[in-house]
Amino acid sequence: MEKLTFFALSAPEKLDRIAAYLSERLTRELNRHRYGYVCIAMEAMEQLLLACHCQSINLLVESFLSTLRLLLEADKPHLHILATSSFVKFANIEEDTPSYHRSYDFFVSRFSEMCHSEHEDLDIQNKIRVSGIRGLQGVVRKTVDDELQVNIWEPRHMEQIVPALLVNLQQHTHTSRPGAQLLSESPAEQTEVCFRELLSRAAYGHITNAIRPVLMHLDSHSLWEGRSFAVQCFQIIMYSIQSQHSHLVIQQLLGHLDANSKSPASVRAGIVEVLSEAAVIEATGSVGPTVLEVFNTLLRQLRQSVDYQLTGYYDNTGKRETTSAEEKTLQDGVIKTIGSFANTLPIYQRSEVMLFIMGKIPVPGIYPALGSPNSGRMIQVMLLKSLLQVSERYESCNLLTALPSSFLEPLLSFTLMEDPEIRLLVLSILTSLIDRRHNAARLTAASVMFDVSVLELKEDRCSRQDNLFIRKNAQRLYRHVYLTCKEESSGRGHYQALVTLLAVLSVELANEEVVVDLIRLVLALQELALSPHECLSVFNRCGVHAVCAAFLNLLSQLGPPPPFHLHITQVIEHRQGNAPHLLPKDVFCDEPRLPQGELMVDETFLFVQSKICEALTGSSYSAHTERFNTPYTPQLTDEDRLSKRKSIGDVISLQIDMDPQYCPDTQQVHTEQITFETLKNAIEDRGGVEEEERRRRMQVVERFQTAPFEEIAAHCGARTSLLQSKLDQVFDLIIRPPPSPSGHSPPRSTPLYGIKFPDLCVY
Repeated sequence: MEKLTFFALSAPEKLDRIAAYLSERLTRELNRHRYGYVCIAMEAMEQLLLACHCQSINLLVESFLSTLRLLLEADKPHLHILATSSFVKFANIEEDTPSYHRSYDFFVSRFSEMCHSEHEDLDIQNKIRVSGIRGLQGVVRKTVDDELQVNIWEPRHMEQIVPALLVNLQQHTHTSRPGAQLLSESPAEQTEVCFRELLSRAAYGHITNAIRPVLMHLDSHSLWEGRSFAVQCFQIIMYSIQSQHSHLVIQQLLGHLDANSKSPASVRAGIVEVLSEAAVIEATGSVGPTVLEVFNTLLRQLRQSVDYQLTGYYDNTGKRETTSAEEKTLQDGVIKTIGSFANTLPIYQRSEVMLFIMGKIPVPGIYPALGSPNSGRMIQVMLLKSLLQVSERYESCNLLTALPSSFLEPLLSFTLMEDPEIRLLVLSILTSLIDRRHNAARLTAASVMFDVSVLELKEDRCSRQDNLFIRKNAQRLYRHVYLTCKEESSGRGHYQALVTLLAVLSVELANEEVVVDLIRLVLALQELALSPHECLSVFNRCGVHAVCAAFLNLLSQLGPPPPFHLHITQVIEHRQGNAPHLLPKDVFCDEPRLPQGELMVDETFLFVQSKICEALTGSSYSAHTERFNTPYTPQLTDEDRLSKRKSIGDVISLQIDMDPQYCPDTQQVHTEQITFETLKNAIEDRGGVEEEERRRRMQVVERFQTAPFEEIAAHCGARTSLLQSKLDQVFDLIIRPPPSPSGHSPPRSTPLYGIKFPDLCVY
């Protein structure tokens, strides 16, 4: 061998003749079944191949590869292993000069076939499979970095390589024999190494060709339903490919999810779970440039699942049945996946996603149109749950950007829905968006014994953006809290959510003015619970009283002066002794302890406005205590169209019809004789008139600042209608015919301006 190597290196031009002779000799010995000489000839060619310089290696390669083909076509497993080992050594040689006529198609096909070996001897089977995997790894190494070589990324090659690797990975997942081989000789271990190397070398344009066979393999072997193997495959993929290409994998999965929209729920749920895991793994680039398209696809699947759940079939022909439990599992998976994707986005894109989801939530009478009422309700619940998933980890320093009017108004409109689940979801979403210090988790159990020391309180005053937000949206938030308490279908969860929301508001956004307004709101809720005109059950009334007690107890520990805390504590102690049903402990439990018959509340159990106002006097809150003189009353808006109440347009038109001053038919002329005493009284009462005028102007300004656009438009429309009626009266007087000599004007069917007079009468 040393002499042969020396001769070959001394005369490299004779390498092709040497290789041809060795190949001919190996073929002869192979045909005569002299496998010992075959191994010697193969080893000689390997030694020459490794000893030659890169410039002259092409003279050897053709004979070498043809020899390997002969060995791989034989029916002896040990020859297959020998050929594969030689090919791997050849693949590790770096060549400087490319070969344009070299083809590896046969090797890709043969090595892939070896990966599927079903030899009866398990040890030999594993050795053959490991050899096939190493052979594929050698083909990849030899071709993937050289653009002039055969393109290994073509679909015809990938459709052979990828399934061959997945079969071995799959069998290791389901059946493993401990202690059969060392880990380095395990087909699964070699498969994972080869698969990772293949994917790590994939460029941008090759990702699709590498992923498509994976999806086809999982489909054909029904591996989505087991989920564990599919998740394992895509974990390997996401960890192996270059991070900037990960969004291509996500797009492939989303497209595959759409393609399987008429597949069983278990298949769709498996794809969704893989999507969720893939998003968690690649947290920086998994969504890519088409952010909204990702969420649009997931929301479309969610809506489609709701339709399948209602019909009981997952196809249009009505032949393939599905169950509500399967679709529910899928819906939960989609919602979880939406949250996983949202958590990978920067803050500003999460805001866009929340607006996008809000735009997809169907509103009765508004696009997108609903099918059946039950379908619309379920879609609303699913999309609000998705919105809650996005909002739970949303952290923003600026609430003006987190809760813009385009998002807040439609969200708050759902608090007026009759469905209690929808109202509870909206309260949870509001709380999670406002709660930037994660105090909501510490406030899950409403209690009058709550200690604020467990809360994370802010150390500085509200920022300018927070003050602008609360000034702009405070009345809107208070109104919806008030109207939620008026709902008869509110339960324990709603009242606890209200306490949490009010507590988060007081921690995050409270200043002196906000605290006073919150106390006014609570006092209004207390009056609501006492009002005999409200159709509230005993539980509802006790629940509202408990909300007031729990929140005021918490608020009294956050900064107001000690007299305020003293009054709240005294009322709570009176309730604990004689009316425990007005406290959270007895109301917000599995079996509420309520009084029999009609609820009677003694004055000692109530929070008194005058005492609260007196307690705040002399502190920093005293500048705003005059606001207590005006009881809180919510302003009804056009959002009431979503519930059973009348719209604001009906309310305003009804008020105009009932108010005598707007009735055009009843005109009364008030005449008053002006005397010296009249003028004197007018001068003396000027101060009160100016105060009334100032208060009226403030009400107008407040209405235009806080009221929705629809309410302002309805009010202006009512005034326009009044002006039109006045103009009609004026025109009627103008065209009225002159009285006749008899004193009676005959009725005229045609108005004066419509009569055509003769030409002689026209001057």
